[in-house]
Amino acid sequence: MQPDVRKGMPSVKLSREEFEQRYRSRFKDSAFEPLQREINAIVAAAWDAYSHSRKAPRTRKAGPKFADPTYDIAADWLAARQAIVAAQEQHESLEEPARILIVNGSSRSEHTCPGEMSKTWRLVELAEPVFRHMGFVVDILDLSRLTSEFGKHIHPCKSCVATAMPLCHWPCSCYPNYSLGQTEDWMNEIYPLWVAAHGILIITPVNWYHAPAGLKAMIDRLVCADGGNPDPSSTHGKRADEAKALELKGWSYPRHLAGRHFGIVVHGDSVGAETLRRSLSDWLTDMWLVSSGRAGEADGYLGYMEPYATSHQALDKDTAFQQEVINAAHALGNAVKLARAGRLEDPGAEINDPNPK
Repeated sequence: MQPDVRKGMPSVKLSREEFEQRYRSRFKDSAFEPLQREINAIVAAAWDAYSHSRKAPRTRKAGPKFADPTYDIAADWLAARQAIVAAQEQHESLEEPARILIVNGSSRSEHTCPGEMSKTWRLVELAEPVFRHMGFVVDILDLSRLTSEFGKHIHPCKSCVATAMPLCHWPCSCYPNYSLGQTEDWMNEIYPLWVAAHGILIITPVNWYHAPAGLKAMIDRLVCADGGNPDPSSTHGKRADEAKALELKGWSYPRHLAGRHFGIVVHGDSVGAETLRRSLSDWLTDMWLVSSGRAGEADGYLGYMEPYATSHQALDKDTAFQQEVINAAHALGNAVKLARAGRLEDPGAEINDPNPK
């Protein structure tokens, strides 16, 4: 057997002095100057949480529905799980109207710099009335709020799945991490939107050949929807050895979003739109969502190689691309209606995948 020559990564542990310097940096506004005594007390409490690694300070026993009923599970995670359970019940109910989730992938808005709405948002406004006219309930997930709204974050994926699939919990249990100040994570509100939806339409620009940062962050954090473990007590939190043992016994890779339909609209100014559209389609298909067909996936350029300053005017003139967006909405809506009526099924739904991951 070859010796394990892996070396540990450099420590990220901060000294008390370094921690305080970073923590106090959030109180630069002069309005905080009279509050130094209160800030000192807050910093001391924050240091205590950090130095003792209190990731989840509020827990309760998991209870009889979990593999280890005695495991102390985070209250935040239980609340997120309950929201997902309720969303799944809503999704499955034939008495509830079908839901469409429109995702605005642009980071730009008029509510912060640059002070101008995105073309993507205008395309969202073209698609939304199509769905409402077809009788759908529409939810809009506006990812530009990450750049313009106080307290909105999508923290990065920690790639637990690369250690073992059962270590990646559904919903994600990596956040919030109070000891590290990794709070206000938006994903616990985003997961139920995806679960409740019968159809998802992603409308996004392409940034440097790739998805915008906020959209990519959400994509990464949705990895737990594709094979994730719905029971953190089965691995006693982040116990890598237990997760590896579970995976090696044979993991079922539950597809928590399987069967939902999707549409995609990607726009750019010079390059990369088709590549991103294909990447998004591959990602959604890999999660066992179902494409709404050729008309449901569109990519194109608004003001190709023209000045950015006139790009909104270019959109005004490009009635053909506007129609493609409307067509994508119609195609997705039709796919959902047919599926709900039992007239459109995924032909690969009953086929066993020999390589699930």
